[in-house]
Amino acid sequence: MTSSALPDPVDVPPEHAFLVVDMKGYSQIPEAEMAPVRSDLDSVLTTVFAQSGLTPVRPEEDHYKETGDGAIFVLPARDAARLIDLLSHLNDALVRRHKARLADSPPIRLRASVHTGPLVMPGYRGDAINDACRFVDSQAVRQAMTAALEHGSFLAAVISEIAFRRTVRAGRTLTLDERQFLVSTARVQGKPDFEEPCRVLVPRVPPALVSPYITEESDVPPPHLRDPAAQAPAGSRKTGERSAPVRQKARASGHAQVVQIGGDQITYRPEQP
Repeated sequence: MTSSALPDPVDVPPEHAFLVVDMKGYSQIPEAEMAPVRSDLDSVLTTVFAQSGLTPVRPEEDHYKETGDGAIFVLPARDAARLIDLLSHLNDALVRRHKARLADSPPIRLRASVHTGPLVMPGYRGDAINDACRFVDSQAVRQAMTAALEHGSFLAAVISEIAFRRTVRAGRTLTLDERQFLVSTARVQGKPDFEEPCRVLVPRVPPALVSPYITEESDVPPPHLRDPAAQAPAGSRKTGERSAPVRQKARASGHAQVVQIGGDQITYRPEQP
Protein backbone atom coordinates (compact mmCIF):
# COMPACT_ATOMS: atom_id res chain seq x y z
CA MET A 1 0.00 0.00 0.00
CA THR A 2 1.39 3.39 -1.01
CA SER A 3 1.75 5.92 1.80
CA SER A 4 -0.15 9.18 1.26
CA ALA A 5 2.30 11.13 3.44
CA LEU A 6 4.14 13.83 1.58
CA PRO A 7 7.95 13.40 1.47
CA ASP A 8 10.12 15.76 3.45
CA PRO A 9 11.17 18.47 0.96
CA VAL A 10 14.72 18.29 2.36
CA ASP A 11 15.04 14.63 1.34
CA VAL A 12 16.64 13.90 -2.04
CA PRO A 13 14.26 11.48 -3.82
CA PRO A 14 15.49 8.03 -4.88
CA GLU A 15 17.42 7.78 -8.15
CA HIS A 16 15.72 6.31 -11.21
CA ALA A 17 16.73 5.54 -14.78
CA PHE A 18 14.63 6.86 -17.65
CA LEU A 19 14.14 5.69 -21.22
CA VAL A 20 12.06 7.92 -23.49
CA VAL A 21 11.19 6.86 -27.04
CA ASP A 22 9.43 8.93 -29.67
CA MET A 23 8.37 7.86 -33.17
CA LYS A 24 9.47 10.00 -36.08
CA GLY A 25 6.61 11.13 -38.30
CA TYR A 26 3.86 9.39 -36.32
CA SER A 27 1.42 12.26 -36.88
CA GLN A 28 1.80 11.84 -40.66
CA ILE A 29 0.68 8.19 -40.55
CA PRO A 30 -2.92 7.66 -41.76
CA GLU A 31 -5.25 7.33 -38.78
CA ALA A 32 -6.29 3.78 -39.74
CA GLU A 33 -2.66 2.64 -39.51
CA MET A 34 -1.76 4.33 -36.22
CA ALA A 35 -3.00 1.52 -33.95
CA PRO A 36 -1.20 -1.31 -35.85
CA VAL A 37 2.06 0.68 -35.92
CA ARG A 38 1.75 1.46 -32.22
CA SER A 39 1.13 -2.24 -31.54
CA ASP A 40 4.24 -3.15 -33.54
CA LEU A 41 6.29 -0.68 -31.48
CA ASP A 42 5.00 -2.18 -28.22
CA SER A 43 5.92 -5.68 -29.44
CA VAL A 44 9.41 -4.51 -30.41
CA LEU A 45 9.93 -2.87 -27.02
CA THR A 46 8.74 -5.97 -25.15
CA THR A 47 11.21 -8.08 -27.13
CA VAL A 48 14.22 -5.83 -26.57
CA PHE A 49 13.48 -5.42 -22.87
CA ALA A 50 13.72 -9.19 -22.53
CA GLN A 51 16.90 -9.28 -24.65
CA SER A 52 18.48 -6.71 -22.36
CA GLY A 53 17.72 -8.58 -19.15
CA LEU A 54 14.97 -6.16 -18.13
CA THR A 55 11.56 -7.07 -16.78
CA PRO A 56 8.91 -6.01 -19.33
CA VAL A 57 7.00 -2.96 -18.12
CA ARG A 58 3.24 -3.28 -18.46
CA PRO A 59 1.02 -0.26 -19.30
CA GLU A 60 -0.99 -0.59 -16.11
CA GLU A 61 2.11 -0.11 -13.94
CA ASP A 62 3.26 3.20 -12.48
CA HIS A 63 6.64 2.94 -14.19
CA TYR A 64 5.30 3.20 -17.74
CA LYS A 65 3.63 6.14 -19.43
CA GLU A 66 2.39 6.09 -23.02
CA THR A 67 2.76 9.36 -24.92
CA GLY A 68 0.81 8.44 -28.06
CA ASP A 69 3.76 8.49 -30.41
CA GLY A 70 6.13 7.01 -27.84
CA ALA A 71 6.57 6.05 -24.21
CA ILE A 72 8.40 6.92 -21.00
CA PHE A 73 9.90 4.09 -18.95
CA VAL A 74 10.96 4.67 -15.35
CA LEU A 75 13.23 1.95 -13.97
CA PRO A 76 15.46 1.48 -10.94
CA ALA A 77 18.76 3.35 -11.29
CA ARG A 78 20.63 0.03 -11.28
CA ASP A 79 19.17 -0.70 -14.75
CA ALA A 80 20.71 2.35 -16.47
CA ALA A 81 23.46 0.36 -18.22
CA ARG A 82 20.92 -2.23 -19.42
CA LEU A 83 18.80 0.57 -20.89
CA ILE A 84 21.78 1.85 -22.88
CA ASP A 85 22.64 -1.65 -24.14
CA LEU A 86 18.97 -1.96 -25.09
CA LEU A 87 19.48 0.76 -27.72
CA SER A 88 21.55 -1.47 -30.00
CA HIS A 89 18.99 -4.30 -29.63
CA LEU A 90 16.23 -1.80 -30.38
CA ASN A 91 17.76 -0.67 -33.65
CA ASP A 92 18.33 -4.28 -34.75
CA ALA A 93 14.70 -5.11 -33.96
CA LEU A 94 13.48 -2.12 -35.97
CA VAL A 95 15.61 -3.24 -38.93
CA ARG A 96 14.12 -6.75 -38.74
CA ARG A 97 10.61 -5.33 -38.52
CA HIS A 98 11.32 -3.12 -41.55
CA LYS A 99 12.46 -6.07 -43.64
CA ALA A 100 9.47 -8.22 -42.67
CA ARG A 101 6.73 -5.57 -42.87
CA LEU A 102 4.15 -5.33 -45.63
CA ALA A 103 5.01 -2.87 -48.37
CA ASP A 104 2.25 -0.45 -47.33
CA SER A 105 3.09 -0.57 -43.62
CA PRO A 106 4.93 2.58 -42.45
CA PRO A 107 8.48 2.11 -41.14
CA ILE A 108 9.14 2.80 -37.46
CA ARG A 109 12.03 5.15 -36.76
CA LEU A 110 12.71 6.29 -33.23
CA ARG A 111 14.40 9.02 -31.27
CA ALA A 112 15.37 7.91 -27.78
CA SER A 113 16.98 9.28 -24.64
CA VAL A 114 18.45 7.72 -21.51
CA HIS A 115 18.91 9.75 -18.34
CA THR A 116 19.24 9.16 -14.61
CA GLY A 117 18.19 11.29 -11.67
CA PRO A 118 15.97 11.65 -8.59
CA LEU A 119 12.22 11.27 -8.92
CA VAL A 120 9.31 11.34 -6.51
CA MET A 121 6.99 8.37 -7.10
CA PRO A 122 4.11 8.00 -7.59
CA GLY A 123 3.28 11.08 -9.61
CA TYR A 124 6.39 11.48 -11.78
CA ARG A 125 7.45 14.62 -9.91
CA GLY A 126 10.96 15.90 -10.50
CA ASP A 127 13.26 17.69 -12.92
CA ALA A 128 14.95 14.46 -14.03
CA ILE A 129 11.97 13.11 -15.95
CA ASN A 130 11.38 16.53 -17.53
CA ASP A 131 15.00 16.59 -18.66
CA ALA A 132 14.72 13.06 -20.08
CA CYS A 133 11.87 14.29 -22.28
CA ARG A 134 13.84 17.36 -23.31
CA PHE A 135 16.81 15.22 -24.30
CA VAL A 136 14.64 13.21 -26.70
CA ASP A 137 13.31 16.47 -28.17
CA SER A 138 16.75 18.08 -28.50
CA GLN A 139 18.18 19.37 -31.72
CA ALA A 140 21.20 17.07 -31.38
CA VAL A 141 19.12 13.88 -31.56
CA ARG A 142 16.88 15.31 -34.30
CA GLN A 143 19.95 16.04 -36.40
CA ALA A 144 21.31 12.58 -35.58
CA MET A 145 18.07 11.14 -36.94
CA THR A 146 18.92 12.66 -40.31
CA ALA A 147 22.24 10.83 -40.17
CA ALA A 148 20.38 7.62 -39.27
CA LEU A 149 18.03 8.00 -42.23
CA GLU A 150 20.89 8.50 -44.67
CA HIS A 151 22.99 5.61 -43.35
CA GLY A 152 20.44 2.83 -42.88
CA SER A 153 19.81 3.08 -39.14
CA PHE A 154 16.33 3.29 -37.59
CA LEU A 155 17.28 4.85 -34.26
CA ALA A 156 18.99 8.01 -33.03
CA ALA A 157 19.62 8.28 -29.31
CA VAL A 158 21.00 10.78 -26.84
CA ILE A 159 22.39 9.83 -23.44
CA SER A 160 22.85 12.41 -20.72
CA GLU A 161 26.43 12.89 -19.60
CA ILE A 162 25.66 11.74 -16.07
CA ALA A 163 24.06 8.52 -17.34
CA PHE A 164 26.97 7.98 -19.75
CA ARG A 165 29.60 8.33 -17.01
CA ARG A 166 27.80 5.95 -14.67
CA THR A 167 27.40 3.27 -17.33
CA VAL A 168 29.47 3.38 -20.53
CA ARG A 169 32.44 5.27 -19.05
CA ALA A 170 32.37 2.98 -16.00
CA GLY A 171 32.56 -0.11 -18.23
CA ARG A 172 29.12 -1.44 -17.28
CA THR A 173 27.63 -1.74 -20.78
CA LEU A 174 28.00 -5.05 -22.60
CA THR A 175 27.18 -4.16 -26.22
CA LEU A 176 28.32 -0.53 -26.50
CA ASP A 177 31.57 1.29 -25.67
CA GLU A 178 32.80 4.90 -25.68
CA ARG A 179 34.02 4.78 -29.29
CA GLN A 180 30.44 4.48 -30.55
CA PHE A 181 29.26 7.76 -29.01
CA LEU A 182 29.65 11.35 -30.16
CA VAL A 183 30.17 14.18 -27.65
CA SER A 184 27.50 16.86 -28.08
CA THR A 185 25.27 19.36 -26.30
CA ALA A 186 21.51 18.98 -25.98
CA ARG A 187 19.49 22.11 -26.65
CA VAL A 188 15.76 22.50 -27.28
CA GLN A 189 14.28 25.25 -29.40
CA GLY A 190 12.17 27.58 -27.29
CA LYS A 191 13.81 26.44 -24.02
CA PRO A 192 16.91 28.65 -23.67
CA ASP A 193 17.51 27.51 -20.08
CA PHE A 194 18.06 23.91 -21.15
CA GLU A 195 21.61 23.21 -22.31
CA GLU A 196 23.13 19.92 -21.17
CA PRO A 197 26.21 17.91 -22.21
CA CYS A 198 25.29 14.59 -23.77
CA ARG A 199 26.46 11.71 -25.96
CA VAL A 200 24.83 10.92 -29.30
CA LEU A 201 24.45 7.38 -30.62
CA VAL A 202 23.32 6.16 -34.04
CA PRO A 203 23.67 2.37 -33.89
CA ARG A 204 25.92 0.86 -36.58
CA VAL A 205 26.94 4.32 -37.85
CA PRO A 206 30.42 5.55 -36.78
CA PRO A 207 30.48 8.86 -34.86
CA ALA A 208 32.70 10.39 -37.57
CA LEU A 209 29.82 9.98 -40.03
CA VAL A 210 27.29 11.44 -37.59
CA SER A 211 29.41 14.45 -36.61
CA PRO A 212 28.84 16.55 -39.78
CA TYR A 213 25.09 16.49 -39.14
CA ILE A 214 25.38 17.97 -35.64
CA THR A 215 25.58 21.76 -35.39
CA GLU A 216 26.25 23.95 -32.38
CA GLU A 217 23.28 26.28 -32.93
CA SER A 218 19.78 24.79 -32.68
CA ASP A 219 18.46 26.84 -35.61
CA VAL A 220 21.29 26.14 -38.07
CA PRO A 221 20.82 23.16 -40.43
CA PRO A 222 23.60 20.57 -40.70
CA PRO A 223 26.25 21.22 -43.38
CA HIS A 224 24.83 18.81 -45.97
CA LEU A 225 21.46 20.64 -45.94
CA ARG A 226 22.78 24.18 -46.29
CA ASP A 227 22.38 26.04 -49.57
CA PRO A 228 25.88 26.26 -51.13
CA ALA A 229 24.91 29.51 -52.87
CA ALA A 230 24.24 31.07 -49.48
CA GLN A 231 27.68 30.28 -48.13
CA ALA A 232 30.09 33.18 -47.91
CA PRO A 233 33.26 32.97 -50.07
CA ALA A 234 36.26 31.51 -48.27
CA GLY A 235 38.12 34.81 -48.42
CA SER A 236 35.31 36.67 -46.66
CA ARG A 237 35.21 34.36 -43.63
CA LYS A 238 36.06 36.17 -40.43
CA THR A 239 39.03 35.13 -38.36
CA GLY A 240 38.07 32.49 -35.82
CA GLU A 241 35.08 31.14 -37.77
CA ARG A 242 35.13 27.40 -38.35
CA SER A 243 34.54 26.00 -41.78
CA ALA A 244 32.01 23.17 -42.08
CA PRO A 245 33.42 19.64 -42.18
CA VAL A 246 34.13 18.39 -45.68
CA ARG A 247 32.22 15.29 -46.75
CA GLN A 248 33.33 13.71 -50.00
CA LYS A 249 32.60 10.28 -51.43
CA ALA A 250 35.16 8.15 -53.21
CA ARG A 251 35.01 4.66 -54.69
CA ALA A 252 35.27 1.55 -52.59
CA SER A 253 34.68 -2.12 -53.21
CA GLY A 254 31.21 -3.72 -52.94
CA HIS A 255 28.64 -1.54 -51.18
CA ALA A 256 31.18 0.38 -49.11
CA GLN A 257 31.35 4.17 -49.09
CA VAL A 258 34.51 6.14 -48.47
CA VAL A 259 33.62 9.39 -46.76
CA GLN A 260 36.06 12.27 -46.29
CA ILE A 261 35.73 13.87 -42.84
CA GLY A 262 38.20 16.72 -42.68
CA GLY A 263 41.57 15.18 -43.52
CA ASP A 264 40.56 11.57 -42.83
CA GLN A 265 38.93 9.01 -45.10
CA ILE A 266 36.66 6.51 -43.41
CA THR A 267 35.23 3.42 -45.12
CA TYR A 268 31.66 2.67 -44.10
CA ARG A 269 29.46 -0.22 -45.16
CA PRO A 270 25.80 0.81 -44.66
CA GLU A 271 23.26 -1.81 -43.73
CA GLN A 272 20.71 -2.57 -46.37
CA PRO A 273 17.26 -1.90 -44.83
